[in-house]
Amino acid sequence: MNKHGQLAEFLQARRSQLRPEDVGLRTYGERRRVPGLRREELAMLAGISAPYYTRLEQGQSRNASPEVLDAVASALRLDDSERAHLHTLAKAPRRGRAGTRPRTERVTAATSALLAAVDGTPALALGRRSDVLAWNRPGHSLFAGHLDPDSPDDPARRPNMAKLVFLDAHTRDLYTDWPAKARAVVGNLRLTAGRYPDDPSLAALIGELTMHSREFSAMWADHRVLACDVADYEMRHPLVGTLTVTQQTLQSPQGGGPSLVVATAEAGSPSAAALALLDHATTPRETARPHPGAETRTI
Repeated sequence: MNKHGQLAEFLQARRSQLRPEDVGLRTYGERRRVPGLRREELAMLAGISAPYYTRLEQGQSRNASPEVLDAVASALRLDDSERAHLHTLAKAPRRGRAGTRPRTERVTAATSALLAAVDGTPALALGRRSDVLAWNRPGHSLFAGHLDPDSPDDPARRPNMAKLVFLDAHTRDLYTDWPAKARAVVGNLRLTAGRYPDDPSLAALIGELTMHSREFSAMWADHRVLACDVADYEMRHPLVGTLTVTQQTLQSPQGGGPSLVVATAEAGSPSAAALALLDHATTPRETARPHPGAETRTI
């Protein structure tokens, strides 16, 4: 992956998804060889020259001003997340040391304390590639009760939420509207790939998902981005049945650190009761011990 390759693909994909009638252009019935808008049409809508836009779309222009990028974003009808993504892709790449491997992500002390503080609420800490770095007991029970609860402690065995959503049958069945969850996962991965284009582990994850999931491959090629910080999902949990939770993603203030995903339900609702039941059903029970003064009998 590289930013300017991603920039070219992003612009081409989004231009192909816009029809002339979507932006008020008349076609006079002529046959069009390519889907969507032509480059010169988009350049006209953005108020820039067609040759300049062509260089931009081909990744040959690396000094586009914020004003030009905003004009192109408006012409493409990008939302705020997509507009920010366009600016990220157009930035000149930072030079890094060749062969540098990203450090293993770890949960910070602050994140560990936060997980402990919300022990009664399902929560998990995710790395930037959606690796599960840690989870509390309710988080494990809600999102991945079929997996070893200690697996996040070992970097070699850590679950990856993107893989679970696309390649794990239990997780697929967990979401009533699985395509909505899948699109959110892909949209967030697109944003991450734009921020970290030289991350080999991220590239390997995307390659693995592309090879093993046609649905991921199709969604990835669509170049949709989505900053999904808050979303409601109906879940079909094997232990407590159907419930609706709000999944909120709390980002690290410094950026680049682990994010915290918390699942809540409306107070007093059947979904809140289901979460409480799940918490009760998965709470370890201590083995009853005889009272110190009790008589011990042998049968």
